[in-house]
Amino acid sequence: MIIDAHHHLWRPERGYTWLDDPGLAAIRRPFTPADLVAEVTATGVHGTVLVEGGRCHPDEAAEFLGHAADTEPILGVVAWLDVAADDVAATIARYRRMRGGDLLVGVRSQVQGEPDPDHLDRPDVRRGLAEVAAAGLVFDLVIRADQLPAAARAARSVPHLRFVLDHLGKPRIAAGAAGLRDWRGPLAALAANPNVTGKLSGLVTEARPDWSVDDLRPFVAVAVEEFGADRLMFGSDWPVCLLRSDYPGVRRALTAALPSLTPGEREAIFAGTAIRTYDLARRVGGSAAAPSDRSGDGGPAPRRPSPR
Repeated sequence: MIIDAHHHLWRPERGYTWLDDPGLAAIRRPFTPADLVAEVTATGVHGTVLVEGGRCHPDEAAEFLGHAADTEPILGVVAWLDVAADDVAATIARYRRMRGGDLLVGVRSQVQGEPDPDHLDRPDVRRGLAEVAAAGLVFDLVIRADQLPAAARAARSVPHLRFVLDHLGKPRIAAGAAGLRDWRGPLAALAANPNVTGKLSGLVTEARPDWSVDDLRPFVAVAVEEFGADRLMFGSDWPVCLLRSDYPGVRRALTAALPSLTPGEREAIFAGTAIRTYDLARRVGGSAAAPSDRSGDGGPAPRRPSPR
């Protein structure tokens, strides 16, 4: 079984203004559930997690939960939420009353768009994170590498909240050894918190346009060393990945970039960790969680970052 734990859908005209960036012309078009089904069917992916795409409006949550209810491969939704708002618990409750609301598995704020690297230290943000934890949901961290230290402090402050680090914190893969050096220590500090899981997603778009698997290997190796396979999961970041690679190419690249692992560890990364972390077993079937059980578990940021 293969679970893609991170992808998006969008129609640009519905408020995805970040797609106006001239460099994003290749993905400035609708990506629909039908497009997703075609991709995952051709690639051998069994299920997916649909993640908010930077629209930053509750209407997107309603649309995405409806897509999940109607689209068999979509096993769960990580919806947008302003975690600093004073109505976090009420918003989550409203999402759960929507059609498909039982498929809400997590929420995400566009923290990477905040100029303050210590945004996650704010008292209103910490209060919101505690309310996400009380609701039993995952909080996806879409952050820049310079925001990793604040994320580590947040994970220690809210130990009952399951955090998922999207795109490994967006290391500067294009900068090679310098990017690895700047990112490795802060990532290790975050990974030291057992309530944090890393997502092996979005790496090709942090690499050079002429990237190769060799560019990814050092970063993937560090992630495996710090998190272990039982706290890592695969995500395609489709359709953003199309800026560097097609859907099958992302899976092939990660497979090639991984260090030597046992079959159980690979099963954890490609399915078991996502099933356990996002509580997807109720839709894929309880036996699908077995891979994680066998794994042995007991340059500067862009001015207008892609909200992926």
